[in-house]
Amino acid sequence: MNWFYIFIASIFEISWAVGLKYSDGFTQLRPSIFTIIAMILSFVFLSLGVKSLPIGTAYAVWTGIGAVGTAVYGMIYFNEPRDLIRIFFIFLIVVGIIGLKLTYKTN
Repeated sequence: MNWFYIFIASIFEISWAVGLKYSDGFTQLRPSIFTIIAMILSFVFLSLGVKSLPIGTAYAVWTGIGAVGTAVYGMIYFNEPRDLIRIFFIFLIVVGIIGLKLTYKTN
């Protein structure tokens, strides 16, 4: 269940990161409220996940999923660069996330 919490926290991290763009520096009310709520939920689910997962592993997976999701969202919806080298390095983050998950050992 803890990995599920980290995954949900990551989805909210993507949401608040993207929300920052739509909030226009917290000058737009609805996107700003959405962003703040997503931030809170992201941290709530992260805190639930780290109850029994190592903080370093959980934080790296949370941040990694958030970074990949936000980068992909930006490429799709904000027409950010889709260079092969950029996609390659995003892929490396995904490999790192998978590696951390696969090498996690319970106590």
